[in-house]
Amino acid sequence: MRMADLSDVRKAVFRHRGSKVVVRANKGRHKYDVNEGIIKEVYPYIFMLEIKDNDENKMISYSYSDLLTNDVQMTLCS
Repeated sequence: MRMADLSDVRKAVFRHRGSKVVVRANKGRHKYDVNEGIIKEVYPYIFMLEIKDNDENKMISYSYSDLLTNDVQMTLCS
């Protein structure tokens, strides 16, 4: 893994802060967790996604390295 790749992913997430996204996270053994939410916070090593779950807002964090290794896949909603 090159640092340039990680910084490129970090910059791309930062540019889309406030955007609605769908995140598909690999939970292992062919299980996936799919969440739709808004990128709220962007930190040096993680970013926070705000999702609505049973009429309450939750924050979930993901790391940029998970995006880079395809453990987490993120798609922008239009």
